[in-house]
Amino acid sequence: ARPAAAEAPAGAMDGSGERSLPEPDSQGSAAGDDIEIVVNVGGVRQVLYGDLLSQYPETRLAELINCLAGGYDTIFSLCDDYDPGKREFYFDRDPDAFKCVIEVYYFGEVHMKKGICPICFKNEMDFWKVDLKFLDDCCKSHLSEKREELEEIARRVQLILDDLGVDAAEGRWRRCQKCVWKFLEKPESSCPARVVAVLSFLLILVSSVVMCMGTIPELQVLDAEGNRVEHPTLENVETACIGWFTLEYLLRLFSSPNKLHFALSFMNIVDVLAILPFYVSLTLTHLGARMMELTNVQQAVQALRIMRIARIFKLARHSSGLQTLTYALKRSFKELGLLLMYLAVGIFVFSALGYTMEQSHPETLFKSIPQSFWWAIITMTTVGYGDIYPKTTLGKLNAAISFLCGVIAIALPIHPIINNFVRYYNKQRVLETAAKHELELMELNSSSGGEGKTGGSRSDLDNLPPEPAGKEAPSCSSRLKLSHSDTFIPLLTEEKHHRTRLQSCK
Repeated sequence: ARPAAAEAPAGAMDGSGERSLPEPDSQGSAAGDDIEIVVNVGGVRQVLYGDLLSQYPETRLAELINCLAGGYDTIFSLCDDYDPGKREFYFDRDPDAFKCVIEVYYFGEVHMKKGICPICFKNEMDFWKVDLKFLDDCCKSHLSEKREELEEIARRVQLILDDLGVDAAEGRWRRCQKCVWKFLEKPESSCPARVVAVLSFLLILVSSVVMCMGTIPELQVLDAEGNRVEHPTLENVETACIGWFTLEYLLRLFSSPNKLHFALSFMNIVDVLAILPFYVSLTLTHLGARMMELTNVQQAVQALRIMRIARIFKLARHSSGLQTLTYALKRSFKELGLLLMYLAVGIFVFSALGYTMEQSHPETLFKSIPQSFWWAIITMTTVGYGDIYPKTTLGKLNAAISFLCGVIAIALPIHPIINNFVRYYNKQRVLETAAKHELELMELNSSSGGEGKTGGSRSDLDNLPPEPAGKEAPSCSSRLKLSHSDTFIPLLTEEKHHRTRLQSCK
């Protein structure tokens, strides 16, 4: 049965003709634990009891227990509307999120259901004044991930705005520096920047092909000492490519906003490793012969030429797929370590077994266990060069089991690695799209603001067309107030009769 306060009349008329709040029963206010609270959240009616809500007195629902004594000001500071007849509190909030939030009163923790936006759920918890410490650990990790995504979107939007904006207070050198940086680092900023990016990509391929062709004996020539060296034409092409790479790196270094961060970046270190061997070998060729023997100089130059293979990694700068693959491998260190551990254990076990089983054969190829490591490696990875193979029946059985175990060991960690790649690739595409939609929304808001439209204002609501005749207009309490965390999208102007996807989501 309801307390006596619930059976009180809906309200009494005071001397001025205004309806006043019913006075709560003295016993009901004294024994707050027996009070029954009726809330209506987004059309879902819920009956809660004071003894349950008083466990967490700092929450919004617990504050409803004694709010009637404070009058309408206190009531509407906690809820959106109130029905004195039904003694029912109305909240224009998400009912699905509310069902999750009230779990804190029953179970002492909150678990976010699948399909609810973590950021919106956090806002709901803030509205109901439920601390985030009650949120389950798995949900906290999901919330942290979404926060990082929002920060990444904000960072991308800020970068785009920085590229579009021009500060008149900046000097000519600073503006020139920003233009050069944008020209070299943002291929999508203009058509000439895109042409330069494609040209740099082609020169990377050309230099890599020239490096390979320089090792073909038919394309080499003899020098004065009779040694084979690269063809002069290939050397000229190599010099031209290195000149372009050097110019590009220096321009990017001088125009960089943060030169220390630029110099320590991984891709910029790769650029230095691709350029540096050319100049070191050139220095050793002309000056090193005076300080050391010619043979040592030639060996040093040959070793530096091998370092030219680092320029192939420059392709990652122009390929988002290679960058995604690098990130996926970086996030998959645990799986890769697991794979190496499986292979290491298998190699040790099967090489020892193979060596033991093959000792009875007079023409055995397994001379020692360390030599058997090579056989175990090429067998478990299903390569099988055939230079070492078992000749006994037990040795062949051991080989069959080893490559079956190798296939299983390699296949197990592959799926998580592929998932990391797909997840990161899709995430980057979503973040890029979200950043573009955020810019579209900002442009829409700025255009509507420039026309004197104030989004979500009462005047806009008053100008809406009236309901057709014969149709009852929806009842709306005169005391209905806006909830504290509601977000309003500006009403569309006459020129724009559609919403973007981001507007619809918000």
